[in-house]
Parts: sequence; structure tokens; C-alpha cells
Amino acid sequence: MNEIVYLDNAATTKLSKAAQEAVQPYLSGAYGNPSSVYSLGREAKKAVENARSRVAQAIGALPHEIYFTGSGTESDNWAVKSVAELKKGLGRHIISSQIEHPAILNTLRHLEKNGYDVTYLKVNQYGQISLDELRSAIRNDTVLITIMTANNEIGTILPVSEIGKIAQENGVLFHTDAVQAVGHIPVNVKEMNVDIMSFSGHKFGGTKGVGVLYAKKELKLPPFLHGGGQENDRRSGTENVAGIVALAAALEEALLNLPLLKVSQMRDRLIVELLKIPRSRLTGDPLNRLPGIASFIFECIEGEAMLLLLDQCGICASSGSACSSGSLDPSHVLLATGLSHEIAHGSLRLSLSGENTDDDIDYVLEKLPGIVARLRAMSPL
Repeated sequence: MNEIVYLDNAATTKLSKAAQEAVQPYLSGAYGNPSSVYSLGREAKKAVENARSRVAQAIGALPHEIYFTGSGTESDNWAVKSVAELKKGLGRHIISSQIEHPAILNTLRHLEKNGYDVTYLKVNQYGQISLDELRSAIRNDTVLITIMTANNEIGTILPVSEIGKIAQENGVLFHTDAVQAVGHIPVNVKEMNVDIMSFSGHKFGGTKGVGVLYAKKELKLPPFLHGGGQENDRRSGTENVAGIVALAAALEEALLNLPLLKVSQMRDRLIVELLKIPRSRLTGDPLNRLPGIASFIFECIEGEAMLLLLDQCGICASSGSACSSGSLDPSHVLLATGLSHEIAHGSLRLSLSGENTDDDIDYVLEKLPGIVARLRAMSPL
């Protein structure tokens, strides 16, 4: 097999056909600055506002509740830091979970250094929080709950609607990092009871370098970037017109393909067959999980070595999160679910999309068991 088998879609996805077609005019002829008053600028501005309306409709929001950013990480930073600034007179306590993306965790650590108190909810072996523990953690000075919609490493989908309801009942703002969820499962901000939500275009067929922050209309977040007053004076900087147009087109195409039944079937086949390998285990929630993520632990081997041998076979996968590449530490997510450092090092995440085929799954099932056996034969463990 000469072609690459790409199973790292949770890290980034291929640009969708709809996005490719939509973006072309804004890479060549329609290159105006949206802030310019002449026709070329007005054309670009119209494209941005059209994309804003389409994105809003896709998640059950209003156009003026949508702000375009440079990434999911920027959206997360903006959400958490701005709420902290907005509500600092009412309190400095924030609730999150132990399995959040580094964009959230490192932002919270920054706030802790500046006088904020953060409660990190524990998770069970499946990566689920306890709603009772959430209720107990809320204090009079709690100003924000930030908990992800779905985990990027183990695929667990969290009970966001219930979390949002608890937040509402206690008068606390609720932000969710939905970077891994949007485009993969149904997402509606009203049904999910969220006040603020972050997501990113390249996770569902858009380009890299463009994200979205949803903030409900009643919430007047302070500006995150100061400058020329773009994005309703909340996020200054010339808009990435091509990226914004591509994001809207990719999102609409992704929603047309929901539910991802074929992807779920391929995921389940991977899970069933790979769990036949001795001393292997599934990570994440076996039921409430994203359609495209199959994540495992293979004991007595190193995930990095497994990735290198898979790469030699033309298979692209990951061990933990691509957003934390270069780290020799085991995944904080896996440690939070109760795994030891030694075992957590043997992680593998296979993340699928509609681009994958049954032949891809056949090839992985042909190659991976032998790779695991080879590495175990070499392992001092």
C-alpha cells in the first residue's frame, strides 16, 4: 500500500471540497480589505458577514453573537480571560476540569498567578465529571465554569447541557471548548445552555488559522485585541477573509454529513479488533464518545515508538494531543483518568473522518498488532 492512511483527524483535517471551492475567489480576485470603502473592500466585507450569518445558523446563534478569531486557542483565551476581567468585582473563583485542553489549563494557570482561585474537577476512568461535585464546587464568588464539550484525546463527550443548566441555576457564566465537537456531533448553543463557546475551522475541513468565539448577545465581553476596531471592536486586526469563508463552507458541508454513521462504524471496528491484542484497553467513554476517535493503551510499550513504526507503514496517528507535541510527559488526560505514568506512555489515538475507507481500517488492523508485538519483544517491561 503506497498511499498515506491518515488517522489523525483530531489534530487537523483535510480542506473540504466545499471549502476549497468557496475560498478560491478570495485567494485571487476578491482580495480587498473588508474595512475599505471601495467595491473590492465591500465585496470582502460582504463575504465575511455572509459567513458570520451561516456560522450562526449552524450552531443556533445570532450573527452578532459570532466573532472570528485566529484559532481555537485564541477563542479559549479570550473567553476565559475576558470573563475573569468582566466579573472580577463579583468574584475570582473559576471551575474547570482536569482534562481540559492546554489552551484552557494554561490560561487558568496564568489567572491563578494573578489572584484567581481555580477548582479542577476530577474525572472518572472514562473522563466524565460528577455533576454532584460540580454543584458542590460552586461558591458565592464563582464567576465562570469552563468545561469542554468533548475531549480531544480520548473522545469522551461530556454532559454539557446539564452543566449549562447547573450554571444557569446558580447565576454563573458557562464557557465550553467545543473545538473537537463542532462539525462532528450536533451542536446548538441554546440547547446546550452555553453562554460562550469556542471552536476552530481546521477541525472540520476548514483552513488553519481561523477560529470562532460565540458569546450570547447579553454578554459584553471586553475587547481581546485592541486596534482598528474590527469584529464590532472586540477583536481588532484585518480579517482572514479566505479562512472565514472556508470555515463557513466547511461547517455547512460537515453538518450535511451528520450523523457520521460510517465513521462510527469504522471506529467501532477498530475498537473491537484492536482490543483483541493482549494487554490493550480502550480509553475514554465507551458509549458517549466522538464518532471519529478510537483511543487505546497498549501496555509495556512507548507510544512514540509505535507512532514511528506506524509512520514507516504510511499510517499517520498520534499519542496524546498534537497540541502538546514535543513533550516527554504522559498525557495529563490519561493521568486524570487514573492511569499510571508507566501505562499512560503506551497511548495511541486513531481519529477518523469521512475521507477514510474500510481499506484503511483493514490496513491498520494488518499492521498494528505486529508493531505492538515487535515493540513488546524489545521492551524491558
